Amino acid sequence: MTTTVCTSASTAADPATQTLAYPSFASYVRARQPVLLRTARSLTANPSDAEDLLQTALTKTYVAWERIEDHRALDGYVRRALLNTRTSQWRKRKVDEFVCEELPEPEPVPGGDDPAEQQALHDAMWRAIQKLPARQRAMVVLRYYEDLSEVQTAEVLGVSVGTVKSAVSRALGKLREDPELGLVRQ
Repeated sequence: MTTTVCTSASTAADPATQTLAYPSFASYVRARQPVLLRTARSLTANPSDAEDLLQTALTKTYVAWERIEDHRALDGYVRRALLNTRTSQWRKRKVDEFVCEELPEPEPVPGGDDPAEQQALHDAMWRAIQKLPARQRAMVVLRYYEDLSEVQTAEVLGVSVGTVKSAVSRALGKLREDPELGLVRQ
């Protein structure tokens, strides 16, 4: 016993008026896939999920292809299959909850510090370096940020190695005493 699926009231009484708009399932899919995929995308947030949803709905339509008498109603049949399938997926989705004594905390980031704290220290350091005199600032940047040796720093600036050593020492002393860096380090 077969049951009729998707019949129109006006054509159900008169079999002579029924039309087969699509001679095969493959021709229907070729003609209507872009429109049906847009419908599936409106039901899901992910394009891949929409393709899976359409595939499932088209499988259900293929199984019922011989029972569908009015092929003008195919889009409605497939849309209903899309909606029913999506609703079933939504209902089946299960979120497990477990009761525990303590809330799980994420493991600390390797390297210790919080990225926000690292950025705050970085910003404070640059503000402190900007307060140094131009010559000391240039020596600190070349020596510690550009990672040049004392000899290379002296060559770049055209000064003696002793001048670089003494100027960098004074600059580091000023940085140690900077009140803003003291607040960040504590």
